[in-house]
Amino acid sequence: MVRSGTLILSVAARLLLPLQLLFSVFLLLRGHDEPGGGFIAGLVAAGAFALYFFAYGQYALNAMLKVSPRDLVAVGLLIGLISTLPAWLAGEAFFTAQWWSLPVIGIKVSTPLFFDIGVYLAVVGSVLTAITALADTAQASDASN
Repeated sequence: MVRSGTLILSVAARLLLPLQLLFSVFLLLRGHDEPGGGFIAGLVAAGAFALYFFAYGQYALNAMLKVSPRDLVAVGLLIGLISTLPAWLAGEAFFTAQWWSLPVIGIKVSTPLFFDIGVYLAVVGSVLTAITALADTAQASDASN
């Protein structure tokens, strides 16, 4: 593994990544009742992956994610679109929240949660696509000079 950052950055990235991802999941799940939700949670997760990217480089990030950031955008948009269908199928207004309880687990799931998950994935994918594209452009510019 080729490291592109300093030792302090590498150690910090490795230690902070799980904490930031856990905090982003907390923000995602908290967003229905209090401030938070898919957008801010996606920004926190993208910040965690960006820190890892700056510490270890693009190859390490791609190996960790195992999926292209552009694919995350597409999946997020698809989940967001699918979350609108239950209300439409029930004959209600577009984006009307639908709730289902899962008695085995004892929790309730809803279409707003699925929509927030879609926003989360779309934001993570968008930010990572922009950061890696900027890094590629800077690397190409350095190579030509």
